[in-house]
Amino acid sequence: MNPARREPLLWLQLLGLAALPLEALLLLLVLAGADPGPLPGFERVLAWALGALAPAVLFWRLPPDLWSLLLLQVPLRGRRPEQLRLSALQTALPLKLLAASGAALLLPLVWLMDAKAGLAWAWSPLSASPRLVVLLVSLPLLALMQWHWHQLMQTLWLFTRPAAEVEQTLPLTQAQAADDRLNLGLPLLLLPPLELAAPAPQPEPTTKPEPEPEPSAEPVAVESEKPAEETTPEPIESAAEAVPEDTIEEADSGDLVVDAGVAVTPEETAEEHESPKLDSKVAESDGLTS
Repeated sequence: MNPARREPLLWLQLLGLAALPLEALLLLLVLAGADPGPLPGFERVLAWALGALAPAVLFWRLPPDLWSLLLLQVPLRGRRPEQLRLSALQTALPLKLLAASGAALLLPLVWLMDAKAGLAWAWSPLSASPRLVVLLVSLPLLALMQWHWHQLMQTLWLFTRPAAEVEQTLPLTQAQAADDRLNLGLPLLLLPPLELAAPAPQPEPTTKPEPEPEPSAEPVAVESEKPAEETTPEPIESAAEAVPEDTIEEADSGDLVVDAGVAVTPEETAEEHESPKLDSKVAESDGLTS
């Protein structure tokens, strides 16, 4: 991780994003306190040169110290090696050009605000003031805007540096930090570094085998089978009971065979069994006579 992101003072420097619009609004109210003079263009350029260009030249030679909030700063003896290493990165040429571009942006801003300042005359704290007083009050506002612009650009630049570049940079000594940086403010700030916890790696999802269903310990109710109803066979009447006595006597004499399983009525049995016997006797008598 980039060590710059662990410094709480650098996060406080980002408040310049909110401070710059408020300072621009206050500059508009200040310039609205007096009417433009006979040479408004010259007055605007002069105010910009003294309030923005001069501080930009100073900041090129002595960059604003990263650990300074203009009124308070971190004491030199209390700075950690990581802080001194980050201060050594302030001399990069792209960073210095980016910070100096704020002065070029302030010139059209001053020109436009001074031209439209009459619209805010009723709310100006310096209404009915001389033009010279209005221009002198606008100078520190322009310098303050230039300071916040430099601190904002330096902080964003350090936040985007790779961690390897920061670790390979040699830290400044306390003497170099005192001579080569613009240290403003009382040395009363001692803020501990932020402890930024790294995000924990998410565990890989593992598919667990589905547990087999355990056999239930409850007894299974078994329906008792009802015993099949015993069918008592109906008593079969014997042949002697089914056949009348007369038929039985005739059958004994004529060798009549009666099936025990067939019930024969008395009349039918006598006629059927007598007819073949009589026919045979008639045939025998005819043969004897002939």
